[in-house]
Amino acid sequence: MCGIIGIVGKNPVNQLLYDGLLVLQHRGQDAAGIVTCDGNTFFMHKNNGLVKDVFQTRHMRSLVGNAGIAHVRYPTAGTSSAAEAQPFYVNSPFGIVLGHNGNLTNSEQLKSEMFRQDLRHINTTSDSEVLLNVLAHEIERTSQNAVLNTDMAFDAVAGVHKRCKGAYAVMAMIANFGLLAFRDPHGIRPLVIGKAETEKGTEYIVASESVALDVLGFKLLRDVAPGEAIFIDMDGNLYSRQCAENPKLTPCIFEYVYLARPDSVIDGVSVYQTRLDMGSSLAEKIKREWSDKKIDVVIPIPDTSRPSALQLAITLGLDYREGFIKNRYIGRTFIMPGQALRKKSVRQKLNPIGIEFKGKNVLLVDDSIVRGTTSQQIVQMARDAGANKVYFASAAPPVRFPNVYGIDMPSRDELLATGRTDDEICKEIGADGLIYQDLDALVRDIGLSNPSMDVFDCSCFDGKYVTGDIDEAYLARIESARGDINKKDKPANSITQMDLNLVANNEEDEAVEA
Repeated sequence: MCGIIGIVGKNPVNQLLYDGLLVLQHRGQDAAGIVTCDGNTFFMHKNNGLVKDVFQTRHMRSLVGNAGIAHVRYPTAGTSSAAEAQPFYVNSPFGIVLGHNGNLTNSEQLKSEMFRQDLRHINTTSDSEVLLNVLAHEIERTSQNAVLNTDMAFDAVAGVHKRCKGAYAVMAMIANFGLLAFRDPHGIRPLVIGKAETEKGTEYIVASESVALDVLGFKLLRDVAPGEAIFIDMDGNLYSRQCAENPKLTPCIFEYVYLARPDSVIDGVSVYQTRLDMGSSLAEKIKREWSDKKIDVVIPIPDTSRPSALQLAITLGLDYREGFIKNRYIGRTFIMPGQALRKKSVRQKLNPIGIEFKGKNVLLVDDSIVRGTTSQQIVQMARDAGANKVYFASAAPPVRFPNVYGIDMPSRDELLATGRTDDEICKEIGADGLIYQDLDALVRDIGLSNPSMDVFDCSCFDGKYVTGDIDEAYLARIESARGDINKKDKPANSITQMDLNLVANNEEDEAVEA
């Protein structure tokens, strides 16, 4: 899970890219990077950490140019090494930097092809570097080192679609040429485009979520279609072309459940409205199946579940209360690498308000239950605060399968619902009752805002992978490679800070001290 943003403007874009990353911080807290382009030269800074910690004033001053791309990262493949912070760079052909949100499911095959056929070397374990080199090879093949044009760039994207499998929303900057952005043929990860009119002319932005456009003062034009490529040249001219043979929109349903900010609109669907509708559907199920239970108050688990919990309480005619105070300086526990760190952070992150629990039958509402670490501790907090009964409701169905398209759900052994019945899960988290949203209800709730969307990637719930290339052997391999034990930083060869002035041609890169 990552956040990407690219801008071609009429004025320096470093501050816009920084502010955009702050808005997309929820999509990745592991690393951040910005690359700007001025003529034939790239200026880059990236490092591990939050956006506010990675970029200081001296870094921002060095990021010159009216175009650039930026990235926030949470690793789902590879390691947490600073060397794998994005964007990545290659100097042939033309000089290209790339940031990627998603996960390639055939990266090992592509690595082999890179070495044997394309004669390209991959320096890290990141699938994003693989994708960059595939794109670079396809651009080199289509252009034959001639003067690059938009048709050649789009032909290269078509070549990427034929070779790469999995989920990928991509932002690439080609030196002295422009911004190239594209989305995989299934549209699994989100990507939107917007524009702003200035005194000097039109500026364009492409980003993971529409909320970045809102905050930066851009108007949302539309979503990038599955398989489509968008190109914006350095003069601010916009071009687009469908580059996939059989595109079909099947977005990740978990974006609406948890990943995206509620104020975003993805593929024409309001994330906030979807979460309200999820609460209504869950309330109807509670009416049918829990008519015998006396519930005094509905309490959300901050923050993502608030819209669903509020609508659920309204539908059931129950009191809605804020029972937990959140420390906003602790990151999202679901996307924190390492189970021990997740367990420790839950207690630091939430503190119960005793008067909302004491002597009451409380219904706790969360957006989903993944590993169960947070749920178990929160139920215990409610009991310690004096709750009489603690019921638990999940606005999403049980998460039983790994997500292979860019969300950190790597191992079935780590997923609480895998191999367990609802009663067993309820016992595991220590609740007096547990109820899940139904998958068909969740799909229906999203479709209320955009009836044309009727198929989603629901693989973490139903085990059906829309790319059609996932088998048991693949799942076993990623569970071994991407488990928590492998999320630790590699002590060797890790880059603690990168300030690079990259000459974007076939000459040697020039590294400049920070």
